[in-house]
Amino acid sequence: MTVTPPDFEAIEAHLWSILEPYRGRLDAGSIYGLATLKWVGTKQHDFFAGVRVAPNHVAFHLMPVYTDPHLLDDVSPGLRKHLKGKTTFNFTSVDEALLAELADLTERSFEAYAAAHQLAS
Repeated sequence: MTVTPPDFEAIEAHLWSILEPYRGRLDAGSIYGLATLKWVGTKQHDFFAGVRVAPNHVAFHLMPVYTDPHLLDDVSPGLRKHLKGKTTFNFTSVDEALLAELADLTERSFEAYAAAHQLAS
């Protein structure tokens, strides 16, 4: 049994709260055990965002930054330090300022994600 640090529950809750405004417009799903939100009717791999608790961090996967890397142009160096790979932000503690910035990035990313899916419809 894996035991996660108590802070991870708070981080996970905060990350899911960032995604809460999109729940009514997106479908809940999962891919490889990752709880996700995705555009209605899209394939599993075409998800918007998801949250995963790992043994050493809590991961926030934000897929639109993969298809539109310019979304990251205005990201602060502080938030960029949490970016692992192309789409995943890892956190080990709650930093209100960085999580607020991530919420803003998520909002911009949703606009790009929605526009891309509306054009494809």
